[in-house]
Amino acid sequence: MRISELSAASQVPIPTIKYYLREGLLPQGEQTSATRAVYDESHLRRLRLIRALLEVGRLPLATIHRVIAAVQDEELGIHELLGVAHYALAPEVEPHPDDADWQAARERADDFIAGLDWEIHPDAPTRAELAQMIVTLDRLGMGFSAEALRPYAEAAHRLVADHELARVPFDGPRDKAVEHLVTGTVLYGKVFDVMRRLAHESESAKRVGRTGRPATVTTHATH
Repeated sequence: MRISELSAASQVPIPTIKYYLREGLLPQGEQTSATRAVYDESHLRRLRLIRALLEVGRLPLATIHRVIAAVQDEELGIHELLGVAHYALAPEVEPHPDDADWQAARERADDFIAGLDWEIHPDAPTRAELAQMIVTLDRLGMGFSAEALRPYAEAAHRLVADHELARVPFDGPRDKAVEHLVTGTVLYGKVFDVMRRLAHESESAKRVGRTGRPATVTTHATH
């Protein structure tokens, strides 16, 4: 397909496609003349991956470069490749090295993960995320306990991770697998949060009963 057709199929403007080509995020097409190149389905998949990383994952271009490099590195196993994408989605947690509360929370997070017998890399950013949540819970007086967190871990592993990873096309193109993982992690993460709040309302109605009509919810428009 010509670049105009690639643009139409991907819904990415031609100037943006040319920028991705210059930056090396998108492989060059097959030259058919000095001024014309043709593109195929692999280019369309790559554009979809870039859009997923940029628009859904909200990743900066420098990080997208790292993910694309991992996709192109055929010597990198699929588990490691998906790990690059997963870690790219993690927010940065930069604790102060002298923060005793955070250091203690990190140890508790590591102990909790060890108790789950999960295969988690020692440098996984999710360890720091969990430590940060423990610090926040403690400072709000809600207190962290392994017993309180274990149901979340069991649900995440048995119901969510198993279901989501079963949908990742491991035997297909590498960029398609990463696109699926990124969109699934971000978008279905939001879906899960909505479902949890829906379930809270339903369970609350069953446990304490409704006392009347629902409270009026006021939304604030932004200008």
